[in-house]
Amino acid sequence: MTSTDVSSHHRITRPNLVAVGTIVWLSSELMFFAALFAMYFTTRAVQGPKIWAESTEILNIPFAALNTTVLVLSSVTCQFGVFAAERYQARRTGSIFKFSAWGMREWFSLTFLMGAFFIAGQVYEYAALVSEGVTLASTAYGSVFYITTGFHGLHVTGGLIAFLIVLVRVAKARRFTQGQATTAIVVSYYWHFVDVVWIALFSAIYLIK
Repeated sequence: MTSTDVSSHHRITRPNLVAVGTIVWLSSELMFFAALFAMYFTTRAVQGPKIWAESTEILNIPFAALNTTVLVLSSVTCQFGVFAAERYQARRTGSIFKFSAWGMREWFSLTFLMGAFFIAGQVYEYAALVSEGVTLASTAYGSVFYITTGFHGLHVTGGLIAFLIVLVRVAKARRFTQGQATTAIVVSYYWHFVDVVWIALFSAIYLIK
């Protein structure tokens, strides 16, 4: 690696306008989800613990826990993709079964698949709840459940689209550039954010009775 490459490597790990702008935007998103949490707990307080306990009986907690685990682990694979981006390794350098040789493309592809699994699991859960009569308009519980988890699902879908954009850009590029590495890092900020928000949502909706 030349001195120019080393210098570029250090530059992409420092805060820049894109990264700072992303953090500011995520701060506003945090306020949005804080409002959703406030709505959830306010509705819960108004409905009363007995009604709420009856409403949550139908939730499939083991399945939701599995889905949550997959999403949390996707943050790990995403970060491995960032490490590869920081060393300017876009693609794997060895066997596909040798994870230590994976590049950003492989780690981000795996992260995308795990995120897609989470969304598919959420759709499956919605279908199961609707079959049991829990819809957006059926009860207050149904309304806050679908609104909070639904908005989060939309954010996860946005992250999946971002991963696709990064992967397509890398596939079309002749070489991996500093700009692409920075984009990968910024996308990871967003993905870690939606993962942390879901952990809080999962705890509030599924675990706190």
